Amino acid sequence: MKSHHTSDTGYSPQSPSRSGGTPEETCCLSCPLIVIAALRYCYARSSQWRLWKRFGRRTLCSLLLAVIITLLVIASYALSGGRSDLIQMLSASFSRDFAFNSNQSGTERPKEVAQAIKECNINLTYTTPHIGNSFLDKGELHLTPRRIPTAAELEQYEPHLFSVIPRQFLHSCQSPCWYHEYNGNVSSDPYGTNAYSLYAKRLHNIFEDMRRRFWSRLTVRDSRYYRLRCLPHFYIIGQPKCGTTDLYDRLRLHPNVHFSVIKEPHWWTRKRFGIVRLKEPFHKPFPLEDYLDLFDMAAQKIQDFHNEDILLDSGRTDQILTGEASASTMWDNSAWSYFYDNVTNTEPPVLIQDFIHAFQPRAKFLVMLRDPVERLYSDYLYFAIANKSAEDFNDKVNESLQMFESCLQASSLRSCAYNTTFSNTLPVRLQVGLYVVYLWDWLSVFDLDQFLILRLEDHAANITQSMRLVYRFLNLGPLSEEQEASVTHKQASNSRRPEDCSLGPMLPHTRQALIDFYRPYNQKLAQMLADSAYVWEA
Repeated sequence: MKSHHTSDTGYSPQSPSRSGGTPEETCCLSCPLIVIAALRYCYARSSQWRLWKRFGRRTLCSLLLAVIITLLVIASYALSGGRSDLIQMLSASFSRDFAFNSNQSGTERPKEVAQAIKECNINLTYTTPHIGNSFLDKGELHLTPRRIPTAAELEQYEPHLFSVIPRQFLHSCQSPCWYHEYNGNVSSDPYGTNAYSLYAKRLHNIFEDMRRRFWSRLTVRDSRYYRLRCLPHFYIIGQPKCGTTDLYDRLRLHPNVHFSVIKEPHWWTRKRFGIVRLKEPFHKPFPLEDYLDLFDMAAQKIQDFHNEDILLDSGRTDQILTGEASASTMWDNSAWSYFYDNVTNTEPPVLIQDFIHAFQPRAKFLVMLRDPVERLYSDYLYFAIANKSAEDFNDKVNESLQMFESCLQASSLRSCAYNTTFSNTLPVRLQVGLYVVYLWDWLSVFDLDQFLILRLEDHAANITQSMRLVYRFLNLGPLSEEQEASVTHKQASNSRRPEDCSLGPMLPHTRQALIDFYRPYNQKLAQMLADSAYVWEA
């Protein structure tokens, strides 16, 4: 597939030379001359022109000058052959100046950007093929490879991450943990500036409990204090409205599993960029240290197991697994255009998984999916605020389908899936159901056997079997009959609200339109996973 490159001057390789002149160029150049001649004629007959007396010479001269400037700008732009570049430039500008749209949850994306954001300056050669609609060939989806950034390039983007997270973790821990020297004094509050604690009042009691235990759990060696730090051993990465909350609530009942103190930190996708809430502008980015604080209770459990001999790396390995369950991790790379967009302006030069892989190449990932048609309706019912109805959903779906089709006419599939400005204009989150697009990019850096992919339909039908698959995938020991019964019989989490159930199902023609839209993506996913169940068609 051929890539279309454009030179820095704005001329495509096929642009005609300026000396020859196309009919379009001649027309653009002669337009100002025609207008000038016409106005001069009007001026010459100004004694017979009643408007001349009303406006006067000074007003007409100003009007003439404005017309000439406008036509010159249009002519010069047409000659440059850069229509798409101008549209792209305006789109990028608007994406920085205007709010995120209301099709996101209140904790997902900010509504407006109120401060300038300094971008990274990295010298990369990164060219993305402009494939347009060629990703679909006779109804079959074709996915294109992406350029994988090197570790050195990633470190240029996020130097602080590489200065804090070590290249190797403690061998005596199942989870990725390490000791970090703590230089604070007894009177200082280790969590006093933690952004999660400041913005989530429900966490105040948890942080207070962690604060009381903090000094007692520090390890002392040679009069120095060391603090155990941990990252997640596994991640529940998606998708939204696919049962991730239910999976999280059941999995945390296992005695060897310890999640972050908040289910969805959204650190990798949002908080590290300062995205806190929908109706707020960008905040100060949450430091990596604040994210690591969320695993301090899990670190305490690990440290208790080793009885503070962990620094000796004696060979005793604990069975405690740390985890987190941000359902945005798999698909949401919306911040890239604000922080990393100095290279392409079409596709992200780096993705979330690139950074996770740089530090945890053997991490494990749990993915819960459901029929994307049902997922979208559930998403609409959950996040829509007012005037919810099957008819309103139908209107929003039709508009979104038309917008996505228009995007694919001008951009690559990956660009449409990750384009921040475009995604936030969609009335419904159509792009979240493009599971295969996101999984394809995750598999560009991780192996398929590092993922356990479940269907919500199967999970709901047989919870016991589903959870056993999870335990086996994470190498967790089996539960007793009593423990397994508590997991299995637990009431389903985050199910549909009664007031939303009263709205009934989506309209039949809405469902059919969505089935047709998602069909090639589902077929490709089923092919990738070698499981026809992911087609979601009877």
